Amino acid sequence: MVVAPAKFSVSGLHVHYGKLSVLRDLNLDIKANEIFTVIGPANSGKTTFLHALNRLVDLIPNSRLSGEIRLDGSDIRGGMEVEDLRRKVGIVFALPLPLPLSIYENVVYGLRMQGIRDAAVLDEAVERSLSESYLWEEVRDRLRAPALNLSGGQQQRLCMARILAGRPDVLLFDEPTSGLDPISTARIEETMLNLKEKYTIVLVTNNVAQAARVGERTAFFLMGEMIEVCETSKMFTTPADSRTSDYITGKFG
Repeated sequence: MVVAPAKFSVSGLHVHYGKLSVLRDLNLDIKANEIFTVIGPANSGKTTFLHALNRLVDLIPNSRLSGEIRLDGSDIRGGMEVEDLRRKVGIVFALPLPLPLSIYENVVYGLRMQGIRDAAVLDEAVERSLSESYLWEEVRDRLRAPALNLSGGQQQRLCMARILAGRPDVLLFDEPTSGLDPISTARIEETMLNLKEKYTIVLVTNNVAQAARVGERTAFFLMGEMIEVCETSKMFTTPADSRTSDYITGKFG
């Protein structure tokens, strides 16, 4: 059987903020078109890992990163411009950050920044990306209304649409449902499950039940180290490490 090459391949990754070691000797592959979830208690390096995948770590003063991260075989630090990387690898943060503009202008903001002005191209991108984020039917009749009038869950899906408008390859999610109600959380999870047909998804979550619901493979991080990585169903039934079991069952975290 032919094994597909990894979308992301991470080897020997170390990240320091000043003297603080945040990630140590991280080695893992992320497959194309999978939902890869990362779980672990606070201060385990989960968000730092996510930020390393599109070089947001570079923006942190006194940060140092060593090791290698490859996207489709290309070194993201040595063989790729950061602007190109971030077009390919978009990130959705825990707190929705819609711009104080209309729904339409939120979606096309990145495209306008790239110099795209053709109305037909922009209109197509709006309908496509809002449909992919399962928001189109809810807002199609009020695209010129302020985005800040949307509910929290709708704002989060709008932020997803803004990224999808640029046709990325990878979507990074940093606890995207942490402040949402159960109904909005379910919509975001449903959206992710549908998006994986076209995109590779990396989800950092503090909700182990969420990881169990949507993750195909899961990595457990603890104090800057990856304790184990495996199929999600295996991790939640027969984890290889007792610390993983203790975290999943709520003995700490």
